[in-house]
Amino acid sequence: MPKRLLAVHAHPDDESSKGAATYAHYVQEGAQVLVVSCTGGERGDIQNPHLVETAMAERDMAGLRRIEMARAREIVGFDHLWLGFEDSGLPEEGEALAPNCFALIPLEHSAEPLVKIIREFRPQVMLTYDESGGYPHPDHVRTHELSIFAMDAAADASRYPHAGPPWQIQKVYYDRIFNGPRANAMYDALKEREPESPLLEQLDGMRAWMRERPDLATTHVEVGAYFDKRDDALRSHASQVSPDSSFFFWPNRLQRDVWPWEDYQLASSLVDTELPETDLFAGVVAEEGSE
Repeated sequence: MPKRLLAVHAHPDDESSKGAATYAHYVQEGAQVLVVSCTGGERGDIQNPHLVETAMAERDMAGLRRIEMARAREIVGFDHLWLGFEDSGLPEEGEALAPNCFALIPLEHSAEPLVKIIREFRPQVMLTYDESGGYPHPDHVRTHELSIFAMDAAADASRYPHAGPPWQIQKVYYDRIFNGPRANAMYDALKEREPESPLLEQLDGMRAWMRERPDLATTHVEVGAYFDKRDDALRSHASQVSPDSSFFFWPNRLQRDVWPWEDYQLASSLVDTELPETDLFAGVVAEEGSE
């Protein structure tokens, strides 16, 4: 049975900023990688003042983000499915969420399509966000809730019986790619090599922000060879990422020398594995009767 990795994300572009190098690495190894986008990103604002397709974004943001997603998928090589829910947006404090948006749909209803995907795709490993969503966007928080709910339901034959035979995911990981040790290592290396670099101030600001975040990473996957491909995929989401975005101020040549990993937290596992890990599939048990 081939290795199968399922990554569940809130919006198109999340898959490219949170794990694209990992997906490219496993695709190159022959694994099957499926990215699921819970929403279409319809309520995303234009984040790139230089966007060539501004007119389309203003007229049909959902349509443009589908085009952007197709470009990212082709660059990285993963398979992709839409769950089809409506972006909840990021309302101001005290502002109500839009009716029927993803974050407001009861889990017992929104989970069924993801349960069906899990049972048909049969992944051994799932990537998602932690309880906070990585940051407090209602769709990111809901993506965590949905992922865990659907994973449990997919393994229970009595739930959603029309969604296919039950399937048990063996390992679940949370994204921990942006972490303090990474920022510190990058800062120290850049300060030693290029002490006059203007990037030091930006990196120092990132270190200060990450200082409040505990280092929870358990698993470091070496994917430096795919950093350029990751960045190309993220640039394909041009409505959401400008060329001068902070995502791109980490020089890839420095990253490959200093921190050539993408980092994850093993949240749950039904198989034996030894921490820290270097492989999301460490300890994974092949399906009975397969090689």
